[in-house]
Amino acid sequence: MRTAVSGNADIADNARVINDRGTDMTTALWCVLAAGLLPYLATVIAKGGARFDNRNPRPWLAKLTGWRSRAHAAQLNSFEAFPLFAVAVLVAQHLHAPQPRVDLLAVTFVAARVAYLVSYLADWHLVRSAVWTIGIGTAVAIFLAGT
Repeated sequence: MRTAVSGNADIADNARVINDRGTDMTTALWCVLAAGLLPYLATVIAKGGARFDNRNPRPWLAKLTGWRSRAHAAQLNSFEAFPLFAVAVLVAQHLHAPQPRVDLLAVTFVAARVAYLVSYLADWHLVRSAVWTIGIGTAVAIFLAGT
């Protein structure tokens, strides 16, 4: 992989990773990977260190309480939020939206989702709702960035 910079524009705005086939692997696409893995982090938190029943996982998860239950709920919500975000990034890139804007919004989405997980675990319901709104709003903004 190598970094490419176009013209005399700001390097931070135009630097991108190019793979051996010459295609861009943008920050936004890396954020899709990060957002896709976040639900699994919540899963590890919910199940880690406990006597997880892999033969009957759903009844076991239904009996969780406290922070483990909230980690499981955060996992489910993360899976729900992911498709809109992933499609939004792909649509924005397909429509050749300004890549620095898409990258910034994608990083904002991932940061909001991390903050969502933390606030859910800490039982900060108002913060959780606020960062959920930021995340969904950011995904919509990404989707509309190419218009």
